Amino acid sequence: MTHYFETPTSDERRRTINARFWDTDWAFTTAAGVFSGDGLDLGTGVLLRTHTPQAGAQRILDLGCGYGVLAVAAASAAPQARVDAVDTNERALALTRLNADAHGVSDRVVAMLPEDADPDARYDEIWSNPPIRIGKEALHALLLHWLARLAPGGVARLVVGRNLGADSLQRWLVDQGYRCDRTASAKGFRVFEVAPLVQVPPTD
Repeated sequence: MTHYFETPTSDERRRTINARFWDTDWAFTTAAGVFSGDGLDLGTGVLLRTHTPQAGAQRILDLGCGYGVLAVAAASAAPQARVDAVDTNERALALTRLNADAHGVSDRVVAMLPEDADPDARYDEIWSNPPIRIGKEALHALLLHWLARLAPGGVARLVVGRNLGADSLQRWLVDQGYRCDRTASAKGFRVFEVAPLVQVPPTD
């Protein structure tokens, strides 16, 4: 079975899904073989309905972007921001580019593989519905790698299912030297706002 965080070889079967958040109706093109391709997943919906990016943010990361919902939304809400949309699934990246173009933000949304991201980039905000199912060890390495790229004063907003270990992840992040506050909880999901207590040097 191909997982959504791998590039699929199946037929795309593109379709349009509709969502509503921030008092706005949105339409996104999805396809088979990407995360939540049949509609906006509950966790991302909780994150978007309870938080918005700072309008003055200059650099935002959508970590595990899927077909680009968070990236497109962040670019629309923060008109000065460049948004890096990172995923390991190249079909998802192609859909992110398509959706960014459809919403008029393709000049500021850059969809890329993780290894193509600028290692010197520092992010005012990181938004993510992280890929819990890659396993705890891989997830921890992923989060440490990218959270270290928060700019001074920057924050990450993560949405995690309660039954997928949200509370234990919160404790682990605190143990790593991060402030991790639960800022929303709905439909079985927790939203965490994460920031370093001290500046953490990036990993390679």
